[in-house]
Amino acid sequence: MTQRTEGRRTPARRRAARTSRRLRGAAAGAAALLTVAAFSPTAHAVPEPKAPGEFVALRTVDPSIIQEMRYITPHDFVGEPIDGYRQPLCILTRPAAEALHRAQSKLLRQGYSLKVYDCYRPQRAVDHFVRWAKDLADERMKAEFYPRVDKSRLFADGYIAEKSGHSRGSTMDLTIVKLPALPTRPYHPGQRLVPCYAPKSQRFPDNSVDMGTGFDCFDTLAHTDDPRVRGVQRAHRQFLKRTLEAQGFVNLPEEWWHFTYQPEPFPSTSFDFPVSWRSVAGH
Repeated sequence: MTQRTEGRRTPARRRAARTSRRLRGAAAGAAALLTVAAFSPTAHAVPEPKAPGEFVALRTVDPSIIQEMRYITPHDFVGEPIDGYRQPLCILTRPAAEALHRAQSKLLRQGYSLKVYDCYRPQRAVDHFVRWAKDLADERMKAEFYPRVDKSRLFADGYIAEKSGHSRGSTMDLTIVKLPALPTRPYHPGQRLVPCYAPKSQRFPDNSVDMGTGFDCFDTLAHTDDPRVRGVQRAHRQFLKRTLEAQGFVNLPEEWWHFTYQPEPFPSTSFDFPVSWRSVAGH
């Protein structure tokens, strides 16, 4: 008697059927994902904005100016690298960079060099500062940068704002260094912090001449013409101010290190391209 197999599937046929169903299911799933991706607003990566042609890397205009770009390091008032800083690079509008070059040429003949701490600052970095300022629990760098200021007062006292002249590309923070320039030792997170207005021999080492306070010191002693700053410290501040004013820069009275070249090419535009060589490639 023969065994009937009509209407039944052998084990081999059942396995083949299961494999076929899995393949069809995977294909359908892949097709669905492709369809969703095609219509998803985030499917295509948005390219980073680039700097307008009027912006340049300072090194391409004057490589002799020392650059110690603080906001790509954890040694700043926030205590961490700041959003938008991809490389330790000073970017400026070309007129501002060329004016710095003229100032540097005069300083070099006198045995000094400019040193920049910050130049163009993307809006995303300013937004980072604002978020930090609203987080009153984060005071990890208070002992150095704002020991006498209550963090809740940073907006009211003008130390933090939602817009910055740096984002327009013609503002920079800088100082003067006596040549030959000694290296500045690196900051190590967690090390003991000293107030930014302490005597130069005590505060965080900087190869700058003594300006009376460190950079980014949130204190009235950082005001350029504060009457309590006297002697060689006052003379250094005035030396920096005179040198830059002769080339078209204007000092912010509340910060001895803060200067803006005028007239600004972009007096009312805040840019947000990142600080990187890619942003100014080809300029």
